[in-house]
Amino acid sequence: MTVAELNRDEVVTTMPVFHRILVAVDFSEASRRALRLAAPLAADDVQMSVMHVLHADWRYEILENPPELNLEQSDAKHRLEAMVREFGPRSINTIVIKQGAVSRTILSVAASEAADLLVIGTRGRGGLQKLALGSVAEELLRLAPCPVMTIGPRTVTSAALRTELRTILFATDFGKGSAKALPLVLQLARQHHSKLIVLHMIPPIPATSANLSGYPSTMAAPDDLREWEGSFRNRSLQQLKEWMPSETRLSQEPEYIVGTEFLREGIFTAGARFNVDLIVMGANHTGSPRVAAHIPWTTVHEVVRDAPCPVLTVAG
Repeated sequence: MTVAELNRDEVVTTMPVFHRILVAVDFSEASRRALRLAAPLAADDVQMSVMHVLHADWRYEILENPPELNLEQSDAKHRLEAMVREFGPRSINTIVIKQGAVSRTILSVAASEAADLLVIGTRGRGGLQKLALGSVAEELLRLAPCPVMTIGPRTVTSAALRTELRTILFATDFGKGSAKALPLVLQLARQHHSKLIVLHMIPPIPATSANLSGYPSTMAAPDDLREWEGSFRNRSLQQLKEWMPSETRLSQEPEYIVGTEFLREGIFTAGARFNVDLIVMGANHTGSPRVAAHIPWTTVHEVVRDAPCPVLTVAG
């Protein structure tokens, strides 16, 4: 979407950004945090569903109506209802219990309910343990038909959790994922009157790149390297400002940052400096040989795994 298109598509700040939210829980503390964080996103006209996936068991497949499965479903239903009463918003109108493979089942429900946001809390063991590290992450982050908000294992504890989106950090690489994320970021910042930090990182050592012509020689003098870095940073800052809509219609002016750390470190440095409440990243389905051009999935997983706040990812 171009800047001109963004400017034409005026969005009333009181309108909800998301209209159909699906929260997947596994009854862990992270799931409770996920449900609590999703609650402020659910305005009066937003539909929110909460689901739990029972693990597939080959013993259930050979019986038509296994009593153990009925007991598990009943227990899960009671536990979900209790979580909703304690942590969920009043707008939750659907509770879903499914049995099967975790990622495929979540994806199926998200598609069938036309969800425009999937919220997931992940912990260090059981259930969704591989969300930040393995195949479940790949399937959900790559294949989800909507943006995914992840509450990782290092997000602050429930007692200290802030549900307000006072400060949003948007890490962009100018790729397809970032372009798709930009309208959502602006809408979220407008709706919550958030301070928006827009971050672009220049890798300090482009060790693997199809084209190194834009980088100085490794034999360059320190003064030349500093001059090149300053010039590159200024060009990137100008590109960053031009990439944003000319009229953001935010309650506060965005702050633009161009850094020369690796992306993960840059995100966490800026996140700590501004005490951000949400990190937003666009990610691309396929890798790229140009290190500076695309956010790789490995970096997305590292940020999801180690972030002290929720992470919203939008696949390009």
